[in-house]
Amino acid sequence: MSDTAPQRVTEVGRDGLTLDVLDEGPLDGPVVVLLHGFPERATSWRLVAPLLHRAGLRTLAVDQRGHSPRARPRGRRAYAVQEFAHDALAVATAATRASGGGKVHLVGHDWGAATAWVAATLAPEKVASLTALSVPHPEAFMRSWFTSRQGLKSWYMAAFNIPRLPERLARREGGQFDRLLGGGFGMTPEEVATFRREVVEDGALPGGLGWYRSLPFMDRSLLGRRVTVPTTLVWSDGDAAITRAPVDATERYVHAPYELVVLRGVTHWIPTQAPEAAAEAIIERVLTA
Repeated sequence: MSDTAPQRVTEVGRDGLTLDVLDEGPLDGPVVVLLHGFPERATSWRLVAPLLHRAGLRTLAVDQRGHSPRARPRGRRAYAVQEFAHDALAVATAATRASGGGKVHLVGHDWGAATAWVAATLAPEKVASLTALSVPHPEAFMRSWFTSRQGLKSWYMAAFNIPRLPERLARREGGQFDRLLGGGFGMTPEEVATFRREVVEDGALPGGLGWYRSLPFMDRSLLGRRVTVPTTLVWSDGDAAITRAPVDATERYVHAPYELVVLRGVTHWIPTQAPEAAAEAIIERVLTA
């Protein structure tokens, strides 16, 4: 451990990009890196983070590439999940330096969960624990496309690959894109309004869609790797995007203490619609890692 006083981390650079970071909570607490998904930003953790702070945890909520204004590269390859994973590990390294040593606890929701799964396999020496919300292990997810209803549930992933169409549909407030998020996937009107303000109006939608459009450039060799750090998967039975099949298959890809937490009657948007349950699962995993 270093004798240097802990410092706040407000930005992290990697590969010519600058990621904005919201560093909150006790400076000397265990570090929890929070990774958002699509179509949200770091503010999706706004209800969870204060609960973690009360438990003595320090949180670093990251605006990921495509979302941070200074981290919006061109080209589909730049948005492959392994690039997000290396970004997350760069944040972990910066947090470790700023706090005087130690590992970080990775927490991700949606694509942020996919990012966390991959990051935990790339550098387990930097990761104390993993808590994934909504999205199961990537290999379990991909295999389930052909063995369950997951392929049908993931129809939107193909739709988001149609050039310019999602951006065009998202232009009109209250239009088809908004209705998909609300009526189709369970976002509240307030959450849809946040999406419009923070993603559409701020110019982050093309970068967010990059997660889907980069699928052909995903490093498949990374997806099947086993996770070797203590892990919790939190899944909600009201999730319109993720079926139970890949959730049940996830345990076989974790070679470490593992827990599955199932939330009843909750949609896909766990951090904003069930923050207490999300925080409880994260705290339990951090304290028992």
